[in-house]
Amino acid sequence: MSAKLIDGKAIAAAIRQELRERIAALDKQGIKPGLAVVLVGEDSASRVYVGMKEKSCTELGIYSDHHHLPAETTQEELLGLVENLNADSRIHGILVQLPLPDHIDENRIIEAVSPAKDVDGFHPVNLGRLVIGLDCFRPCTPAGVQELLVRSGVELSGKRVVIVGRSNIVGKPLANILMQKAEGADATVTVAHSRTENLPELVKSADVVVAAIGRAEMITGDWIKPGAVVIDVGINRVEDPAAKRGYRLVGDVHFESASEVASQITPVPGGVGPMTIVMLMKNTVTSAEKALAKRGE
Repeated sequence: MSAKLIDGKAIAAAIRQELRERIAALDKQGIKPGLAVVLVGEDSASRVYVGMKEKSCTELGIYSDHHHLPAETTQEELLGLVENLNADSRIHGILVQLPLPDHIDENRIIEAVSPAKDVDGFHPVNLGRLVIGLDCFRPCTPAGVQELLVRSGVELSGKRVVIVGRSNIVGKPLANILMQKAEGADATVTVAHSRTENLPELVKSADVVVAAIGRAEMITGDWIKPGAVVIDVGINRVEDPAAKRGYRLVGDVHFESASEVASQITPVPGGVGPMTIVMLMKNTVTSAEKALAKRGE
């Protein structure tokens, strides 16, 4: 068996086209979706992510308001900026890039963002609404994983999903998304982690495996049930002297062995990554639509 590739780039491109139509409709109403991105410090990976998000805004015609602050910015200064962005009618989404410097309490900053502009889906209000099945902004990577599955024709209702990883960014919210009594969900979800006993056996029981544990190529083909669907959220650098940059990117799944067993699988890169950014754009457009609807009330 050779698994079919789930092409995150192609699916993200289809969603971007749908968003262009929605942005054009907003434009006719005099609304331009606006996303504020706040970066504190010089974390190299964060700078790359922010650059990708800004590029995506430009391509779609979303107003991008970029704030790059020095690492010594105080918590009070950052809270003041967030407060100003909350009050700015041009801004429909606020993204404070994590991680923040150690002297800043990330939870304080996340909670300071208005839930109505929390396009990252990290505010406790949005996460709480997610848990009980109400309309909310959902975290971008988990929402992107669900889109990948649904648009690839994967039936989730009644199926067993094992998520390896329990982070607040991926594992926990994804479990809540996929267990909802809703279209594209209704799955029986188990969240596992590095301390789970008999982890390989548990993973092998799954119809859908989502790897988000942050360990390079930890999940190998002999962990995968024949015919299962594998979604690899991980992105890890491993040294490779033969590569131009001296390293290559791999996921949390050993791609070669898993693809011999799975029915469908995401590559790394080119799988989940493009979905995270396009779901951020989608949340921003949705926020602009909600603002327009509220204005018309």
